[in-house]
Amino acid sequence: MPTWRSRYVPTPLGVIRATPPPASTPPEETSFEPLRDEDDQPPPEATIVNSAIYAGGQKVSDAGSIAEAWRELHHPSHHDHGPRMAWIGMTQPTPRQLQQVAQIFDLHPLAVEDAIVAHQRPKLERYNETLFVVLRPATYDDATETVKFGEIHAFIGPDFVITVRHTAQPVLTPVRSRFENDPDLLARGPQAVLYGLLDFIVDGYAPVAAGLENDIDEIETQVFESDPTVSRRIYELSQEVMELQRAVKPLQTMLRGLEAGAPKYGTDDEIITALRDVRDHVTSIVERNDNFRQSLSEILQLNAILVAQTQNEEMKRLAEVANNQADEVKRASSWAAILFAPTVVAGAYGMNFDRMPELHWAYGYPFALFLMVAVSFCMWLVFKRKNWL
Repeated sequence: MPTWRSRYVPTPLGVIRATPPPASTPPEETSFEPLRDEDDQPPPEATIVNSAIYAGGQKVSDAGSIAEAWRELHHPSHHDHGPRMAWIGMTQPTPRQLQQVAQIFDLHPLAVEDAIVAHQRPKLERYNETLFVVLRPATYDDATETVKFGEIHAFIGPDFVITVRHTAQPVLTPVRSRFENDPDLLARGPQAVLYGLLDFIVDGYAPVAAGLENDIDEIETQVFESDPTVSRRIYELSQEVMELQRAVKPLQTMLRGLEAGAPKYGTDDEIITALRDVRDHVTSIVERNDNFRQSLSEILQLNAILVAQTQNEEMKRLAEVANNQADEVKRASSWAAILFAPTVVAGAYGMNFDRMPELHWAYGYPFALFLMVAVSFCMWLVFKRKNWL
């Protein structure tokens, strides 16, 4: 059973298989139980995109490996310039690679399990002196007019920051560059880096919100143009807005929690002030997103009304066509009946029988013609009164 700080911790993944090393013992001298699965995989360093040691707001060295970073932090002779901080960035590590990092930096098994499984909701959890943060950055793709979401996990310790990216985008290089160009901010330690990560992620939501707003404007135009594909686009955009809401809204609770815990954990006042500014930006994004959801709901209702009106007009047009066709059928049927009456009379008198009444009558022919005309006129008069003609 895995342990953490001499306590047994149940975990189905068995994330850490040995007691972490004491703070004064280098990683090479510990007696970790070797991981026997995935032995052919490369070491954690293969997934490190950037790793450095900072002291007093300045970079003092580039750590080539996880063990080297640990030594740089805890070696007594390396604290001449004040407390040091390791900042390690990893991208898409395998479970084994993340387990090795967890062993060296004494990360809690439950937090490591979440980092291995990924697909977590945004959250902030504290394990003794280490914060575990899950963030869901978002980027807007202009080519496809879609929102793409990423996932970043961060372990914020007393003297280290470990970020784990599970997606290719966004890269965190701008955050590191900003801090390296601002020694005063970097000197405030790991919690300042946490602020930088939150600020970077939240700033990335602004272009996404602008893109969604532009999409909504385009959808309004499509609705009034009766575009048949607009319903599908409204649905897809609604899903993106809901996903953005799930990524942004938990940040309000996370930031309030950091602010509430500031006195207990000695967070710098300037960092708390900066986090309040980030929370204001989050609130703005949440409010805009709520407006997006309301607008899409109204557009969907409007589209349903317009579709119903279009269908009613089409049904009315079809009914008119059917009525016109029925009138034509009545007219044709009436004339057919009128023309059929003389045919019946002519057929009766055209039969070649020797003994037939009125066959040799002198007025038989005029009478037959008169009968044909009279019957036809009577039928025409009847159909005319019924508006069939």
